[in-house]
Amino acid sequence: MWLPSYATPFERLTRTLVVAFAVAVLLFLIAPLFIIVPLSFSKDPFFTLPVREYSLRWYADFFGNARWMNAIFNSAVAAVMTTVLATTLGTLAALGISRPDFPARRLIMALLISPMIVPIVIVAVGSYLFFGQFGLTNTRTGLVLAHTALATPFVVITVTATLSTYDTNLTRAALSLGAPAMSAFFRVTLPNILPGVVSGAIFAFAISFDEVVVALFMTAAEQRTLPVQMFSGIRDQINPTIMAAATLLLALSITLFAVLAMLTRQRVKPTTSA
Repeated sequence: MWLPSYATPFERLTRTLVVAFAVAVLLFLIAPLFIIVPLSFSKDPFFTLPVREYSLRWYADFFGNARWMNAIFNSAVAAVMTTVLATTLGTLAALGISRPDFPARRLIMALLISPMIVPIVIVAVGSYLFFGQFGLTNTRTGLVLAHTALATPFVVITVTATLSTYDTNLTRAALSLGAPAMSAFFRVTLPNILPGVVSGAIFAFAISFDEVVVALFMTAAEQRTLPVQMFSGIRDQINPTIMAAATLLLALSITLFAVLAMLTRQRVKPTTSA
């Protein structure tokens, strides 16, 4: 929010106050997240601030512990599978809902995003009871399906928002020139809505990788994910290894959204220059 050189002193003061307030709110929101970083480098076997001596002891314990490594593997596999399913289903649903002649659009949209509104504990209990009838509890398949139900609404919303600015005449032109429907989608529609698809995929991956409540209900000991392992560590035996795991999760989240920002910027540049 830059002001022109002829701005009045009152306008400059107002801008300064708004910026200061925004920075204060931002610090208030993110400060609790970053307080875990120095704790993860503490040499003490308990949580103390300020840190008296720094060490990589807890990171060595994290990467040298088979339980933590198995938890990372389980989280990564479940997140990748969830991302593929949620992105595919969410993109298809968004394409259907975005059609002007689609019946009961608002009702279907409300049903699709309901997992975002319903309390997560209710979703977890419902998933446990529903998938239990098919023998999918305590399995990775059941966890992936439950996470897909949670992640798909985010894909639907991001792709629908992208489709709202997409010129459907491009697809019609491709079809009128003889392109098959699948070819028109992959060569015309998908490249134009790719930022929304990639955004939804990143959200789906982050949601599945970080989710803990549903994973507590749906996994057995051998399928325990990283957030579940962290929760169990807090409940059973607290040590700074959990802070090392939390710092790595924080770094992963920042990396994902940095990649998202770069992809979006690269996609917008040609349009701006044109």
